[in-house]
Amino acid sequence: MNLERVGRRYGLRGPWVLREVGLALPAGALVRITGTNGTGKSTLLRLIAGIDAPTEGRITGRPQRTAYVPERFAAALPFTATGYLVHLGRVQGLGRADAARRAGEWLDRFGAGSFADTPLDELSKGSSQKVAVAQALLAGPALLVLDEAWTGLDTAARQELDGAVRERVAAGGTVVFVDHDPRRLAGEADVVCTVEAGRVRTEPAGSAGPAGPAGPAGPAGPAGTARPRTGGGVRVRIVVSGGRALPGGLPGSPSYEPGSDGTTVCGVDAAHSDELLRALLDASWHIHRLSTEGVRV
Repeated sequence: MNLERVGRRYGLRGPWVLREVGLALPAGALVRITGTNGTGKSTLLRLIAGIDAPTEGRITGRPQRTAYVPERFAAALPFTATGYLVHLGRVQGLGRADAARRAGEWLDRFGAGSFADTPLDELSKGSSQKVAVAQALLAGPALLVLDEAWTGLDTAARQELDGAVRERVAAGGTVVFVDHDPRRLAGEADVVCTVEAGRVRTEPAGSAGPAGPAGPAGPAGPAGTARPRTGGGVRVRIVVSGGRALPGGLPGSPSYEPGSDGTTVCGVDAAHSDELLRALLDASWHIHRLSTEGVRV
């Protein structure tokens, strides 16, 4: 997805909020947007998500399946939590049964299962925000845009959203986010964009963090021996600990390297990251962080 000389202002004679924005958003990347209040971060996110249209310039390559979570969710809608999610799932192309199943899974994951049949306008702000996040993740978006989406969530739900973001990136999706907490997904972004005085400055960001040695039971397959890393293209790094040995013959011939803190660093081509992540989760491995290598912006 690309933004080419994009500008945005509100009203025919209003001041320019953003001007001459050039930005490339590769697949399988985590993109952090930074900047002080009032600089245009939310406007940029709305442009990326397709909520607003640019006043000038053009945006190309936006995935068909795009999801957006605003900082404030308008909960005054005539639905229960489940009814709302199923409705949006249907809009996004899911069958009714599949949408209902996924709605239940995401509500449970964010600790909101007990509110499934509660009308939206009776939910607390925190519970409403959980529904807002669930609707964005419901159909596995190729582009996920989060504007302070962690605001109002409890600690457990924030951690779940962190994990969901990592899963989306590992599956080849692009996640663009703003959060007021600099510790949020710290060191994991592939790209950092700073909005200042209506302009956007972009630079790659180191995302892997310190790596270290695997524990004695790293996920090296039944034989317990590490596989060699294969080169080329965009690769996904998944830092894990605990869990059982993985089955052999996983697609992409993943590599497993020791980390310095008892973790194991798994590497695989991005095209096969979803299979590796699923195998790790099935084998009860704890996912610490995910990042990508070889991304060009």
